Amino acid sequence: MPAVRRTSSRRVAVVVACVALPLAAGCGSSSTSTTSSSTANTTAAQTAAVKVSTAVVPGVGTVLVNAEGHTLYTFAPDDASKVTCVSTCALVWPPDKLAAGTKAIASGQVKSSLLSSIPDPEGGDVVTYAGWPLYRYVADTAAGTAQGQAMTLNGGAWYVITAAGKPVH
Repeated sequence: MPAVRRTSSRRVAVVVACVALPLAAGCGSSSTSTTSSSTANTTAAQTAAVKVSTAVVPGVGTVLVNAEGHTLYTFAPDDASKVTCVSTCALVWPPDKLAAGTKAIASGQVKSSLLSSIPDPEGGDVVTYAGWPLYRYVADTAAGTAQGQAMTLNGGAWYVITAAGKPVH
């Protein structure tokens, strides 16, 4: 059985604040919006890709990260097949979503053959790796951190994932 990291009351307070005040705190949303008058921005968003790469993250090794260098996680209840972190869970663990007309691209040690996407029950598609939907953790405010590793929260355990497609327990 994997070790469970306990959270400090301060980290829980930060997470609660992020869930309660995502717009004011700037920690609950990772999407961008465009206005209907901006055809150039809409076209660029439709052709843009979501990059998944690898980076060495202290304490967990070489794992998957997004284009901003933020660590990507798997959620054990997803069982490498479906998105189960929705609603308030997705406020703390935002899925790595694809905008309409975009695709995921591999960089670094990431294998293109393991990169895909599946439907999100709340709409759109979520990037997957080796079948695992990928998420970010809002408490990882800087690139190269993995504060959510081995944490049990929102009904299951959260693990970083390697370029081989294996969650790190």
